[in-house]
Amino acid sequence: MKLGIVGLPNVGKSTLFNSLTKAGAESANYPFCTIDPNVGVVPVPDERLDVLAKMHNSAKVVPAVIEFVDIAGLVKGASKGEGLGNQFLSNIREVDAIVHVVRCFEDTNIVHVDGNIDPLRDIETINLELLFSDLEILERRHAKLVKSVKGDKSLTKELDLVERLQKFLEDGSLAKNFEVVDEEEEKLLASFNLLTYKPTIYAANVSEDDLADDGASNEQVAKVREYAKKEGSEVFVICAQIEQEIAELDDEEKKMFLEDLGLKESGLEKLIRASYSLLGLISYLTSGEMETKAWTIEKGTKAPQAAGKIHSDFERGFIRAEVVSYEHLVEQGSMNAAKEKGLVRSEGKDYVVQDGDVVLFRFNV
Repeated sequence: MKLGIVGLPNVGKSTLFNSLTKAGAESANYPFCTIDPNVGVVPVPDERLDVLAKMHNSAKVVPAVIEFVDIAGLVKGASKGEGLGNQFLSNIREVDAIVHVVRCFEDTNIVHVDGNIDPLRDIETINLELLFSDLEILERRHAKLVKSVKGDKSLTKELDLVERLQKFLEDGSLAKNFEVVDEEEEKLLASFNLLTYKPTIYAANVSEDDLADDGASNEQVAKVREYAKKEGSEVFVICAQIEQEIAELDDEEKKMFLEDLGLKESGLEKLIRASYSLLGLISYLTSGEMETKAWTIEKGTKAPQAAGKIHSDFERGFIRAEVVSYEHLVEQGSMNAAKEKGLVRSEGKDYVVQDGDVVLFRFNV
């Protein structure tokens, strides 16, 4: 999973990236200090892995990972090349989802690029630039289709979709809110790789005071939540500065620090939960003496395709999957004990893998 962290200059974007990845992207109180996209690969915290590794004396533990891309600050006119616009837009096109950092705190020491705090205006600024970029892509596609459709009538449907989509975007609506008429149109729309079609998670960056109640008393956060609800996006509240402090601590210190703040989880954990929810992802687990590992798949994935995540031979030669839920395995204390209780199931090609399934695939190639 690849997430692009975006936002206007000085909203806490690079500070958040630093805290999530400890990659040390430069963070300064002026626009465009992030010139090249910084990339950090972060393990997904999963306590289940440590429990299984201990149970099976695993030589190593391999968590799922998320790749974060910190993309240069954006200003009005980016789609026309203002600031670092075109570079920003090409970098964001490669990610699975957008983490849009919006500033919901006042601080006279940190200058806002537009002079005052207004998260909805900030969201609109970035969305407009993404819309302009998408319209340029559609215009080029439209011109090509108009020429090609004369010799290939099968392109008529795509041309019709592009024309309706252009009108929709010109009215200021995002591609993710466009209603397709059938599955074919849905596939076509996804293939356009439009920026406003990408799933979005809003990171409401608040002061430490607003963190304990998850931003409930912050009117700016309330506005962001209302906006996100309308477009089907996720929101999580974070204090980037606090996250940076947490990032310097070991696991035990981190736990105590969070407890002192009245928090159950870190911003990274909130973000990962929101990401998995938005993208419809789950993790299944494999465990043995060699390694214990988490594998990320889409909800609804059947056993052979889940096996294919490990190796294409597993999918090609799939025979069956031996499955036990993580909870049942931990309750019984070992795979043999779970088998004796009849909790280990033999599942075939139509089995839909569930989050937390501990799986052993049987295959023959």
